[in-house]
Amino acid sequence: MSWIWIVAGVALIALGLNEVFHTVLHPTGRGRFSHYAASATWALSSRLGRRGRTVAGPLAAVAIVTVWAALQIVGWALVYLPFVPDGFAYNPEIDPALYPPIVEALYFSVVSMSTLGLGDVYPVDPWLRVVAPFQGLIGFALLTAAVAWFLELQPGLGRRRALALRIALVREADTAGHLLNMESGTSSGLLDSLTADLAQVRVDLWQNAESYYFTEQEPEASLAAQLPYARHLGRLARRSEDRTVRNSGQMLEEAIDDFAGLVRDRFLGRARDTDEVLRQYAQQHRQQPWVEPSDDAGSGA
Repeated sequence: MSWIWIVAGVALIALGLNEVFHTVLHPTGRGRFSHYAASATWALSSRLGRRGRTVAGPLAAVAIVTVWAALQIVGWALVYLPFVPDGFAYNPEIDPALYPPIVEALYFSVVSMSTLGLGDVYPVDPWLRVVAPFQGLIGFALLTAAVAWFLELQPGLGRRRALALRIALVREADTAGHLLNMESGTSSGLLDSLTADLAQVRVDLWQNAESYYFTEQEPEASLAAQLPYARHLGRLARRSEDRTVRNSGQMLEEAIDDFAGLVRDRFLGRARDTDEVLRQYAQQHRQQPWVEPSDDAGSGA
């Protein structure tokens, strides 16, 4: 029956590697169990209010890496379990009979995964001597993947916050109040640049879904708070007599609709339209979104 433990262990190892592949390397950037770990952390943080949400992103990242490591450690421990203790040699001061086999297997798995190489326990079974070093290689690769993933998250978060700050500055300048009176090239250029930046943010979120769980305390740096104003600019531009400005406004609205669709499909579930998605997006990020004037007069106040 020992083969059952080995098969189960190999399955967990493969599952863990698949999680790393889909989260770090796959274009969609979303492993199933990694997503569960992040969403669970997000849900628990909601009980702590706004302060809890500000640390939800970093905690979710730690939870995901912990899931990766746990799958590898437990998987390899199950592979080692049938060979404990006869397949290992121990330091003379260690009596393996004092410890349950599963504890010994977990201990050796943790040591191998961390590449510590303490030397108090080492495999002597010929098959284990061939297989065990691969866990050390996986442990090193896992550390590298985690660091690379962390480094990949930060530029995307920076672009998202920069876009939010830019929209906030545009709002402070009351751009909506005189958008239709500006030169067409200026209006169109502003709208096109916002569209391009939002498209990049959309790609960042698509490739690194867990970046959604990072929130900001300041409304000016929160895209969830500022995006409704950008949508308002797009709607106003659609009224322009200039065809170029109207086209730029339509592109901005479509970019926001596309971004909202991604947020809805991956994180919110049901929502009737883009406006509702943006409201739920702001609510989840503990932000108060900008509200479009009821008379739609174009004022940014």
